Amino acid sequence: MEWGWLLDFLRGMMKPVAALVVVLMALALSYMQKLGLEREMMYSIFRAFLQLSVIGFVLQFIFNQQNSAWIILAYLFMVTVAGYTCGQRAKHVPRGKYVAGASILTGTSVTMLLLVLLNVFPFTPRYIIPVAGMMVGNAMTVTGVTMKRLRDDIKVQMTQVETALALGATPRQATQQQVKRALVIALSPVLDNAKTVGLIALPGAMTGLIMGGASPQEAIELQIVVMNMLIGASTVSSIVSTYLCWPAFFTKAYQLETKVFSAG
Repeated sequence: MEWGWLLDFLRGMMKPVAALVVVLMALALSYMQKLGLEREMMYSIFRAFLQLSVIGFVLQFIFNQQNSAWIILAYLFMVTVAGYTCGQRAKHVPRGKYVAGASILTGTSVTMLLLVLLNVFPFTPRYIIPVAGMMVGNAMTVTGVTMKRLRDDIKVQMTQVETALALGATPRQATQQQVKRALVIALSPVLDNAKTVGLIALPGAMTGLIMGGASPQEAIELQIVVMNMLIGASTVSSIVSTYLCWPAFFTKAYQLETKVFSAG
């Protein structure tokens, strides 16, 4: 087995280790200001260092394989973790983890399929896994906000929703304003980021390419694709989550499931 890549990996970690000096600065400032964050800072840095190091080994292994099944397994793992994390944020939504997971899976897989069919990205680990990671992470944030906001808005405006239901409205019609508000709030950061991209800060994908030696033009082309796919995946995921939430919010008789809104 060839272990040259391991030596290269260890050499590459010298700079991240050297960069810990800025963490020591943050620890010193936290101590001087009596913030009490020193232990949490050290734990966070250690966990990030460990997780990224392990991921480095895993990705190197996957990149060396010629089996597309590894791509799917890696993608499903990311979706599972994202669904669980998202469900924790929207913990008062029944079956929130499953709703979030299904929504993220739908939004990101549809977006990825279109990109592959249009030959924007080749179906190889080196392209699909990083791209999928960006989409899943972004969809996780947007979906979590959508689910939580929708549930909270319906709770606050239960009287208005119940009145609409009593007048013969369907759950969709009765919660139209709440759904719209939740989606607008959840998607606004993604859209604002697209409006200001490159003006306030260079995005990660673009910065990585430039630092890796790619031309600014190549970096810009990729970043435009990334912004487009993030908007597409986030929009689909958030909308799907609103449809999947409804069965838990209403009874079969089209009445609000009060026990869902009694907690929190």
